Amino acid sequence: MKLIIDTDPGVDDAMAYFYAHAHPQIDLIALTTTYGNVTIADATRNALWLGEMSGGCEPVYQGHAVPLKIEPHPPADFVHGKHGFGDYEIGTPARNAEAEEASDFLVRAAREAKGEITLCAIGPLTNVARAIEKDAGFVSNLAQLVIMGGALEVGGNVGAYAEANFWNDPHAADIVVNAPGAGRIVIVGLDVTSQIEFLAKDFDGLAKVSPIAGDFLRQIGQFYMNFYQTKTGRLSCHMHDPSAIIACLHPELMVMEETALGVVSSGEQIGNLVRREGGGRKCHIAMGVDAGALLAEFKRIVGLNP
Repeated sequence: MKLIIDTDPGVDDAMAYFYAHAHPQIDLIALTTTYGNVTIADATRNALWLGEMSGGCEPVYQGHAVPLKIEPHPPADFVHGKHGFGDYEIGTPARNAEAEEASDFLVRAAREAKGEITLCAIGPLTNVARAIEKDAGFVSNLAQLVIMGGALEVGGNVGAYAEANFWNDPHAADIVVNAPGAGRIVIVGLDVTSQIEFLAKDFDGLAKVSPIAGDFLRQIGQFYMNFYQTKTGRLSCHMHDPSAIIACLHPELMVMEETALGVVSSGEQIGNLVRREGGGRKCHIAMGVDAGALLAEFKRIVGLNP
């Protein structure tokens, strides 16, 4: 599977990256960066560094720095740390991002390899929406678009209603879930990711089998779990972004509902994912998950990293 990840790294973005990087069936051809967990500058720096430290060195394309219409929210440094990786300082990568802007690259890559590329978007959807605005056939040109975002029948993680990625750019999210043309869109949101818990002992286990990547995840995971502990009382975290990456290859681990969707773009429910009446685009949204099997798959593959 040829894969591009649109990302705002981010602790759970790093978890997702190391799954994709190590999987023998995934050809990770590029990373595109967005804001959200961190600023766009930190997102690009972090993406470059992940490639360098893993030996992957995938090209990185920097994307849009702000939402389509709303004022940007501050980065979620209280969740992921000042620069995205908890208290871990990574320094300056040796490489630079590519000159081509992210949404331009996405449009070009999908056209040049029509029907071959899976795009997994695990941050705010500004880059993807811009790609759709530039090419109405963008989603049709992909093999599939898999998104981490939304909360359909559960509460949000930024307020009562919204999930963070959709909340950061609700207008972009609404454009994407209603993209014109054909093509498969899969939504993996809080309805399933909040059911999947990764414990401190799980990070410890990764560090034993993968002394470089696993120990890095263990260190940055501590900051992430500390945040969750203030919310849940448990030293653990939820598997948001890794679940979306795993769904790219293993949709059978989730129970999908096919429905038309919309995203609220104003008012107290801004960013809320809702079912939409009438015809038009339908998405596949994950409403159930085999959490044990997904966790086992994640640990097995990430453990293949050095």
